Amino acid sequence: MRGAMLDRAHRDDSALGLYLHIPFCTSICNYCNFNRGLLDDVLKRRYIAALHGEIARAGDRTPVDSIFFGGGTPSLLQAAEVASLIAACRDAFDVAPDTEVTLEMNPESVSEAYAADLLAAGVTRISLGVQSFDDHELARLDRMHTADAARAAVASIRRAGCENLSLDLMLWLPAQSLANASRSIDAAIALAPDHLSLYLLELYPNAPLREEMARSNWSLAPDEEAAAMYLDALERTDAAGYTQYEISNVALPGRRARHNLKYWQDGAWLGFGCGAHSTRDGARWRNVSETARYVDAVQRGKPVAEARRRLSRDERLGDALFTGLRLSEGIDPLALSRRYGVNVPARFGHRIQPYVAAGWLNDAAGRWRLSRAGMLVSNEVLGAFV
Repeated sequence: MRGAMLDRAHRDDSALGLYLHIPFCTSICNYCNFNRGLLDDVLKRRYIAALHGEIARAGDRTPVDSIFFGGGTPSLLQAAEVASLIAACRDAFDVAPDTEVTLEMNPESVSEAYAADLLAAGVTRISLGVQSFDDHELARLDRMHTADAARAAVASIRRAGCENLSLDLMLWLPAQSLANASRSIDAAIALAPDHLSLYLLELYPNAPLREEMARSNWSLAPDEEAAAMYLDALERTDAAGYTQYEISNVALPGRRARHNLKYWQDGAWLGFGCGAHSTRDGARWRNVSETARYVDAVQRGKPVAEARRRLSRDERLGDALFTGLRLSEGIDPLALSRRYGVNVPARFGHRIQPYVAAGWLNDAAGRWRLSRAGMLVSNEVLGAFV
């Protein structure tokens, strides 16, 4: 309970999260579908200047309690560049002193000195993209680091003084067995991170990895084994003292990702940079995706947002249900009823009964929660709210 109390104590329902997209990479992973491109130092300098401009233009002194540098590879930024962007956020918004500032890193870009400089710049949380502790699996994913390099990166980050470290791992990789997946989970636990994100691989239609799998005769394990990998990972993290708080995330007490919780707890955030998404005051929009076009628009004082639209009450309610049910704590249907002026139990209660009967959804103590079995078929369960 102490961890939950700490996380809730830090949550301010009115505070914004700020997301800063850094689209540059030194290589492109064969499975990645994020908005990214190869590093161009000249374009990077122009892009950082554009980020400063967009942040300043959006500033309204609204309270902020989380800043997240995502990508791409944000660790391609110099620590001074990170510091300048954090300062820009503080100039434009009312950034709380205890704001969670997360920066995503790849193991190959880690050094103790760089990590220490990031912490001095204002970063409070590092999210390290390890993906696997098996060198063969890393090679299949075109990752540039080895398992030993990931371990060394964690050691460097800890020596630098980072007290809030998250590791990303992927399951259901090409040619991965349950035993191999379990070894990666155990290797991650052995490094004692504060937080773990555990994702099943999703291959987008044109992913180069699909072609490589066909050429190399790599296959994905059957769905039943993927489910076993997921449940085994959670059992191992349970035993190690981590608490699952979202379908793909576990944390030690007090270490839930504050910024990501805004996505799942019906919060608000502003996204800066090319392709960044924002949700605030019942409206949603995304920025132009092309990096050069984004930079040009900011320099010319033109709008960078596109596809802006105001969500209907039913759309906002649907989003709150979909995202909230990803959380282990689930949702309070009566609280959502009050928030959106819709009788949620009356509208959806009969639809969820088959899933309650199947053991996929729990309806007790005034909350609706997915069971772990339900998390494995969450898309089917969430279809009840469409």
